[in-house]
Amino acid sequence: MEKYKEVERSIITTYRKKIWTKVIKSIQEFDMIQDGDKIAVCISGGKDSMLLAKCLQELKKHGKMDFELVFLSMDPGYNEINRQKVISNAELLNIPLTIFKTEIFNSVANIDKHPCYVCARMRRGYLYEKAKELGCNKIALGHHFDDVIETILMGMLYGAQMQTMMPKVLSTSHPGMELIRPLYYVKESSIIGWKEKNGLDFIQCACRFTEHYTMCDNNDGSSKREEIKKLIKQLREVYDKVDMNIFRSAQNVNLDTVISYRSQRDGTSHHFLEDYNKIKMINSEKFYQETIEKNPSVS
Repeated sequence: MEKYKEVERSIITTYRKKIWTKVIKSIQEFDMIQDGDKIAVCISGGKDSMLLAKCLQELKKHGKMDFELVFLSMDPGYNEINRQKVISNAELLNIPLTIFKTEIFNSVANIDKHPCYVCARMRRGYLYEKAKELGCNKIALGHHFDDVIETILMGMLYGAQMQTMMPKVLSTSHPGMELIRPLYYVKESSIIGWKEKNGLDFIQCACRFTEHYTMCDNNDGSSKREEIKKLIKQLREVYDKVDMNIFRSAQNVNLDTVISYRSQRDGTSHHFLEDYNKIKMINSEKFYQETIEKNPSVS
């Protein structure tokens, strides 16, 4: 049996429960794919995007929906070793890549503040543009469950805000385009297990700058996301369901117990005091009426 067929088979057999059913769940629950979609699957060359590509190939092969796939890989300035690694892995896994070149790494080389953020935004923009050029209406990214809960904690601990990584997003800068994350419920440990079982070797970080140092570091030499990974690992040792509780906290938000919140949709901000005094007045009137009914002499 050819290697790519073994890999495909492992997704729907050995990792059916940990990967395949979770991908199907996220696609169905969040209505990610519809008939007639043309989806650009964005391939960075790492384990996550390669698994995403294989899962969507399997969905197209075995599913009931009628959609198209384009496997889009952007070279932002990789060294030749990383570039060839991406190409050879795609060939091994029977993923027909469409590669295009940009100079993003050169563009962010001299940026001192938040270069990784700028790089990510630029990469996303280029992917949207190329996908639209190819007639796609969606791009699919390989973010997984761990990325989601790490984002929640990073926002709270470092950004002083409550937010999460959404399963799908409408592009504001590219009208008509949409971003989807089919690996939303898949844990990183399952992806690593799938990779190791199949003897696959993917690039770890294709960023040119991390070959000698990391531009994502804080002062003590460890990235904030890596710090959060370690924190969640420690919390799991105390309570094994902590990661799921972090995730569910973003689903069970009670606005009546939130001091303030803002709506990105219309740009408005709201504070609990807006309704507090109204409710207080209503309650006071209700209390007064109930008192009169019980004790007419009070009036």
